[in-house]
Amino acid sequence: MGETKIYIFLSSLFAAGLQLLLYYYQVGQVSDALTDFGMNAVQINKFYQTAYLPTAAIDQIGESTLSGGFNAYRSVMVGASGALYGVLVGFAMIFPNARLMLLFPPIPVKAKVLVPILILSDLFFGFSSYSIGPIAHFAHVGGAITGLIMMRIWKKNDSNANRWDL
Repeated sequence: MGETKIYIFLSSLFAAGLQLLLYYYQVGQVSDALTDFGMNAVQINKFYQTAYLPTAAIDQIGESTLSGGFNAYRSVMVGASGALYGVLVGFAMIFPNARLMLLFPPIPVKAKVLVPILILSDLFFGFSSYSIGPIAHFAHVGGAITGLIMMRIWKKNDSNANRWDL
């Protein structure tokens, strides 16, 4: 397996891992809140299957918290966007002054500017409730972090830092 394939594989693996870790945390948080409310494991499982809860539980725990846990339990991850973020980070590190064209508005932006903006926007949308649709924002961040770490390791171990043979 070539270095590029390993790079993409690890970026996608750690992207999915970070997103799954977040889902696990959200589901655990809601399950603990439901247990504190007095529900048993069968009732909690029924909630995750049907989204049905007594009104008192919704009022006490909060609709947004319950919705986040329910959506995390029912979510599906499909795609390679985490691996693409790893590739974007690698590209920005090798070619920081390369201009990437935005679609809307159609203006060129240097890679060293655009890639951090994309990652910061994913962090913002991941921590806020402004996300449009079921996007795994932390998978993007996980892929970017993996790409950053791998590029730093490869650059450190490269005998000729001016030549990048990926």
